[in-house]
Amino acid sequence: MTYLLISLPFLGFALIAALALTPWRNRRVARRQWAGTGVAVIALAILTTVFDSLMIAADLFTYGHGHTLGPTVGLVPVEDFSYPIAVALLAPALWTRLTFRKDRPDAHA
Repeated sequence: MTYLLISLPFLGFALIAALALTPWRNRRVARRQWAGTGVAVIALAILTTVFDSLMIAADLFTYGHGHTLGPTVGLVPVEDFSYPIAVALLAPALWTRLTFRKDRPDAHA
């Protein structure tokens, strides 16, 4: 089994949950949530590239041959980005849903 097959259900769940949690009736809040998602994806991708590359270079862990797709960013296999992307999808969606109140003056649709 490849790392991609293991991580696809997590990515799928995160995407579906993020879409479901988005307050689509309030376009301003929805745009802000997805802008936050974009910033989070970029930040976590950079951090994952840097720190996972350092850990792989230090031989702290390896990936079994034949279990990755092959392409890498730095020393990091592309599949290794699936979990940070899942977190970047879920965190802003959960934050928005838990802090969004319809009765606020700026929450009109």
